[in-house]
Amino acid sequence: MQQTDRKTLSELSTLPVGRLLWRYSLPAIVGMMVTALYNVVDRIFIGQGVGPEAIAGLAITFPVMNLSAALGVLIGAGGSARISILLGAKDYAGASRTLGNALVTLAAIIVVYLSVFAIFIDEILVAFGASEVTLPYARDFMLYILPGMLMTNFAFTFNNFMRVSGYPVKAMVTMFIGAGLNVCLAPLFIFKFGWGIKGAAIATDISMAVSAIFVMAHFFNRRHNLHFEKDHSMYVPSPAIIWPIVAIGAAPSLVNAAACFINVLINKSLYQYGGDIAVGAAGIFTSYTSLMTMVVVGLCQGMQPIIGYNYGAGMYHRLKRTYWLAVGASTVLVTTGQVVGLSSPGEIARAFTSDPGLIRETVRCLSHAMLCFCVVGFQVVSTTLFQSLGKAGASVFLSLARQVIFLIPFLLYLPSVYGLDGVWFSFPMSDALATVVTAIMVSLLLVRLSRLTAGARAGVQAE
Repeated sequence: MQQTDRKTLSELSTLPVGRLLWRYSLPAIVGMMVTALYNVVDRIFIGQGVGPEAIAGLAITFPVMNLSAALGVLIGAGGSARISILLGAKDYAGASRTLGNALVTLAAIIVVYLSVFAIFIDEILVAFGASEVTLPYARDFMLYILPGMLMTNFAFTFNNFMRVSGYPVKAMVTMFIGAGLNVCLAPLFIFKFGWGIKGAAIATDISMAVSAIFVMAHFFNRRHNLHFEKDHSMYVPSPAIIWPIVAIGAAPSLVNAAACFINVLINKSLYQYGGDIAVGAAGIFTSYTSLMTMVVVGLCQGMQPIIGYNYGAGMYHRLKRTYWLAVGASTVLVTTGQVVGLSSPGEIARAFTSDPGLIRETVRCLSHAMLCFCVVGFQVVSTTLFQSLGKAGASVFLSLARQVIFLIPFLLYLPSVYGLDGVWFSFPMSDALATVVTAIMVSLLLVRLSRLTAGARAGVQAE
């Protein structure tokens, strides 16, 4: 690893954490925001150019997309956390072996899940809640998006590795390339060529392919501080390397996997109590809230290398300050999104569709489902804190608390009593309970870190 790059990484333990969080988070936030915007723009194009049935069909594909993302995040989040900690501990050889093993493991996972999706696509979509009306739209989108899912996993996974190895701005550029290209191609394919929903998928395929090529080329350049070596041993799968990656990545991966199965349950409940219109409203709700959650994820991506590096270096006071700054920023963001969602639900709905029935149901959805959205930032940042410290068990538990442990019981009970409103109210109730659990676990962790900090200072004074 080059000496100048090592000096850059050492700044993670010397520069003021506020400046570091800004430096690392801003590119990640911009990149994630651009990604969220082009996803939303895609759905606006589909809703306005194809119709409300297409929006509902697209919503059916969300679980499949979440499952694909879950498998990619398993390696991307786990690998980047491990690389951050290893770089903080000055174990550069270990960081390189982690990079090689991550490449091989990700490729193997992609081959398996794409094969399953391609063979059983109709059965999967029906199981996920597709009706006779929405199945053709969902199938058209999925059949054409499969190559893009492969490229998306490579682009996002190695984008994380690029960021934690000292290239946050270049990681942002990677996101800009894909997002900008997609925003240009999607309306062309949907409206000009008349390809409908499959045009949106093809635009995503091309955009993600270009992003993947850009980010992978970075790691083939030997001048960069973390890159692919000619030594074949770095690519030989090692359980000692892969297991920590998978263990740490399990938390965010389970979030996405849980979202997949939760979406199935939600779609079935929505279809039972409100039909395809209710499914479409949930799609718009997800599109809107993703604008905020993607920014919070970007903030967490910027926070992760700072926390991981300082944890590896034993500088716990810097770790805690970084965490609280991230909590404050994310809370302001999601609270703003909640206020807008509750005060202007009609305007948000009309951006996606002109169908009066879908607009009415979307207003109803946003007015109920966003009542406790202000706590989501705290939950996501706290889960990332445990993940960045390599505390896989706690991170997994917090990930599941909101989306499985609390949400599923509400989804199973409330709709039977309150109908469609019961589905919408399940979200704020699970958010509230998960926040209480998260606060307790974070408090216990911070107390332990304070004791470690005090012990380290006492040891220095004794010397």
